Amino acid sequence: KSNIGHTQAAAGVGGVIKMVQAMRHGVLPATLHVDSPSPHVDWAAGAVSLLTSARDWPEVGRPRRAAVSSFGVSGTNAHVILEGASAPELSDLAEMIGVGTRSPQGACQSGSIPLVVTAKSAKALRARVEQIREVGQREAAEDVAFSLVTTRALLDHRAVLVGAEQVEGVADVEGEVCFVFPGQGGQWPGMAKDLIAAEPAFADRMRECAEALEPHTGWDLTRVLDDAEALQHADRVQPALWAVMVSLAHLYQEHGVRPKAVVGHSQGEIAAAVVAGALDIADGARIVALRSKLIAKKLAGKGAMIAVRELPKETPLSIAAINGPTSFVLSGDPRVIEQTEGKRIPADCASHSQQVEELKEDLLKALDGITPRKAEIPFFSTVDEKWLDTTELSAEYWYRNL
Repeated sequence: KSNIGHTQAAAGVGGVIKMVQAMRHGVLPATLHVDSPSPHVDWAAGAVSLLTSARDWPEVGRPRRAAVSSFGVSGTNAHVILEGASAPELSDLAEMIGVGTRSPQGACQSGSIPLVVTAKSAKALRARVEQIREVGQREAAEDVAFSLVTTRALLDHRAVLVGAEQVEGVADVEGEVCFVFPGQGGQWPGMAKDLIAAEPAFADRMRECAEALEPHTGWDLTRVLDDAEALQHADRVQPALWAVMVSLAHLYQEHGVRPKAVVGHSQGEIAAAVVAGALDIADGARIVALRSKLIAKKLAGKGAMIAVRELPKETPLSIAAINGPTSFVLSGDPRVIEQTEGKRIPADCASHSQQVEELKEDLLKALDGITPRKAEIPFFSTVDEKWLDTTELSAEYWYRNL
């Protein structure tokens, strides 16, 4: 507490970290800001005293040991005994990446950066390390380290690699660009307004989308973008998101970013089909508008959705999406959702659950006459989990996508 202040529930952990660092560096740190010891302790009765200055903690032929106690006003009474460990030998993974034998302290002083690697198995972990070793010098080590820590799922097998120099080697091939179109949940009031004002290509495509939507919706797309309440409802937010995604992809292409493939989830797959050339804007607008209108009419208020890090062993909810090893979406009864730990998705219906089955007959009738074409850009289906001949994107497909 004297070193870093009161950390509330983490106070005991702070004490453990402090003693681990003391063992590592061989120095017992001083207790700071001590004017006089507490009079509630009989300091003369034993050999215990406060450290008012740092003291060396030499090696004497046996492991360093320390005790850390944590007492809380709520009744916490925890006691941990720590014992120093011998320095680990350089691991096989470290040898693969070419890491030297510097200490963590030396590595930090030299400017080296730790690379955190995770995988589902030991074999996959080694393969991941090889991939990192092949990253070219065009990428800054800081950027690689940041991406590994902030954008990768934490899996069971992990390693931390510390290198003294820039990552060396060049990958065999350049990566290709894939446009990925998400489902509902990322909207916010005012989205796309700055791009409409600043980018003519984006504004023009948004205007095309608005004109294609209007016969089916009867409302003004640009006004919905600013309406926080409207964006809570499927029949407003889904067409709005579709238009933004189609327009954003057009803007990227106008600036020279050409996708080699497209993939989409849920309503994002409608936008992916338009960008791939499998649907024209008119059919894309018809699908997203009429489908979301049916959802609002028959399912609104009956369901909810939630994002979770792991799947419960038993639940009456439907698994709406498997986004990754630690990212799932559950869908179903709002009362069950309320009792489930996770992040609520701003949706007033239970998409990708058994509830959508009651829409089948009406949806197939509403989308009759959709005319999909052969795509100009490869289209990966998240419904069928394969590369798809986009002439199959019929009304039946868009029901199964729901």
